[in-house]
Amino acid sequence: MDTAPVHSVSDVAVIFEGGGMRAAISAPIVQLLLREGMTFQDVYGISAGSSHTINYIARQTERAKKSFVDFGADPHIGSVFTWLMGRGLFDSEYIYMHTAGPGESLPLDFTTFQENPARMHIGSFEIDGGGAVYFTKDQVHCLRDLVLRVRASSSMPILMPPVTIDGHKYLDGALGPSGGIPLDAAIADGYKRFFVVLTREREYVKRAEAPKPVFKAWWRNHPGVRDALIARPKVYNAMREQVFELEKAGQAIVFAPSKRPPANSSTTNVAKLQATYDMGLAQAERELPGWKEWLGLSR
Repeated sequence: MDTAPVHSVSDVAVIFEGGGMRAAISAPIVQLLLREGMTFQDVYGISAGSSHTINYIARQTERAKKSFVDFGADPHIGSVFTWLMGRGLFDSEYIYMHTAGPGESLPLDFTTFQENPARMHIGSFEIDGGGAVYFTKDQVHCLRDLVLRVRASSSMPILMPPVTIDGHKYLDGALGPSGGIPLDAAIADGYKRFFVVLTREREYVKRAEAPKPVFKAWWRNHPGVRDALIARPKVYNAMREQVFELEKAGQAIVFAPSKRPPANSSTTNVAKLQATYDMGLAQAERELPGWKEWLGLSR
């Protein structure tokens, strides 16, 4: 994509929700922000949203799409067999540690990532402490440091194994008090205006994903994880309500799919991922003039 002249926005935080492969719906937003030269000082992401965050900071428009569309066809992405072998339904060791390097399937421009002054905030959940953690550029000294933290942010409990960093074990950041939408971190950093990118339609309400006894048995030695999983629907729904209240108050611009995307979090069918991407791109193009007006870039 060709890029427009740079437009710096200093008073708005960009927030990317996760959602596994459903994030194909929001990949076009990364591309449009880059195409339109919209630069922000702070970018927040959790789970799949952490991949959007680093793709945006590295200014990689094509990688933004390939990560959530083309990559579905990779035979090494994972399966029930990799899950049974302890590597996860999505093989996170392969996905994050063996695709971003030079000559690999999703090479990341680490030099551009480092040189971009935008600040990174990638949310994860520390298992033993039972709380949210945000990784920043200060902890990233090489490509491996970066992708390991993206992996930690994206490791869905039960479906993917925990990630160890400096002796601490981490899981998907959606277990934290943000519910997977890191608005709270941006508010804590002093922001009052937000560009929020969601992967669920506006009408969506999260229900319990498994009976409580399942979580209690699986995580009996980690009560923080158990309690977070049980509480997550309530936490997530409350965070969405806060996002939409901010939108009503004129403090947020919100992208939310106009209808349920064809892809879900575990979809690897490229046709469905492409359809989800196309749906997101068409909607984003329609909404782009409104974004520019709200950001003060239309004049």
